[in-house]
Amino acid sequence: MTDKISSYSASEPIAPVKGSHSNGVVTDKPQQGESAAASVATSQTGDTVTLTNSARSLQKIEETVAKAPVVNAAKVAAVKHTINSGNYQIDAGRIADKLLQFERGLK
Repeated sequence: MTDKISSYSASEPIAPVKGSHSNGVVTDKPQQGESAAASVATSQTGDTVTLTNSARSLQKIEETVAKAPVVNAAKVAAVKHTINSGNYQIDAGRIADKLLQFERGLK
């Protein structure tokens, strides 16, 4: 059984979107020594977003992590050298323990 929806126009939103008439201006939270009025005076009318010091710190951490290499090249070179020289030792018990720890962590 299907119900037909009548008098619905796809060109009109179902509910008005808050701030849809604005430019979506983003401003930082005023630093010490800056006044809120000066910050607002420089922004355009419309929606604003205020970033806290914590948010700025998280942004810097994200940028630092993104710049960090994914692979530790020195460790890879050391393991390659050990394998090529025939001195690489595989500890099957340690590998099994780590697999079990991982499996337990998934539950």
